[in-house]
Amino acid sequence: MAEEQDESQWPIGFEGHAREQRKRMAALPLSAKIAWLEEAQRVAEHLQRSRRERLPHPYTKAQAMTITIDGCPLAVHDEGSGPAIVFLHGFPLDHRMWEAQLPALPGWRKIVPDLRGFGASGVTPGTVTMDRFADDVAGILDALAIPKAVICGLSMGGYIALAFWRRHAARVSGLVLCDTRAVPDTEEAAAGRRKSATQVLAEGSKVAAEAVVPKLFAKGTQEARPELLVEYRALMSGMPPAGVAAAQLGMAERPDSRPTLPTITVPTQVIVGIEDVISTPAEMQSIAAGIPGAEYSIIAGAGHMSPVENPSEFNFELLGFLERVQ
Repeated sequence: MAEEQDESQWPIGFEGHAREQRKRMAALPLSAKIAWLEEAQRVAEHLQRSRRERLPHPYTKAQAMTITIDGCPLAVHDEGSGPAIVFLHGFPLDHRMWEAQLPALPGWRKIVPDLRGFGASGVTPGTVTMDRFADDVAGILDALAIPKAVICGLSMGGYIALAFWRRHAARVSGLVLCDTRAVPDTEEAAAGRRKSATQVLAEGSKVAAEAVVPKLFAKGTQEARPELLVEYRALMSGMPPAGVAAAQLGMAERPDSRPTLPTITVPTQVIVGIEDVISTPAEMQSIAAGIPGAEYSIIAGAGHMSPVENPSEFNFELLGFLERVQ
């Protein structure tokens, strides 16, 4: 039997969150509990099948379209129907990090791009700012004739989501900020990104992968699922070096988003893994506190990659939020 955790040792806000989650689960009718268990099984089967049958290329022709924005071809996965949600991946990843969320959102149109410079999308050398990424998302929505969408971003995707709010607020029906930060880089951190960008251009994306992967996953994930680290190290190492470097330089110059937080007027959910060492639960709670009416959720057994490490709990929180947004 697993050792019972001491809730008093969890980060600020987690004990109350855990109690609230248990109350919500207990209040569900039996039919809803059964539906949730069936959904969790579908997600598990989807993950097993996709990893067993995964193609070398992230998309098949039937799964993705190409949308060209300012001369750059962007690979975009468009699945389902209903209100739209856009998933923005972290650094240096692509759409595949969201594979456990797609089958879990019936009734939603899921828009999942490979951001400029990543996956099957084209590369823009130099510096790609968070504003440039945000404008790409607006261009994708224009091309798909989608007036408004929930914007969900993890880590770098969260930086882009905040930039999207600043530049395209009228297109946002809700925000989901996952394992991200509102503060800008310190001078030391920005210098580290610029140094890493230079190394990536000289030696390849494996340099970034080796530096990033150990920080992404919770200790329990690393011990129980070492194959996940191997998979993500390979995924990151395969990203175009020029795209990885351009994003690093863009993140290094991103603005302070803390003044943006109180301007957010749409429903917002803030989600973080309990063991995230990059954007800690305390830091994420401060983001939630800065946004009027924002919801705050902590995902057990997860680090920075909460949608990947604990998709069942992540999806439970996301689905509950989306039901309230609808």
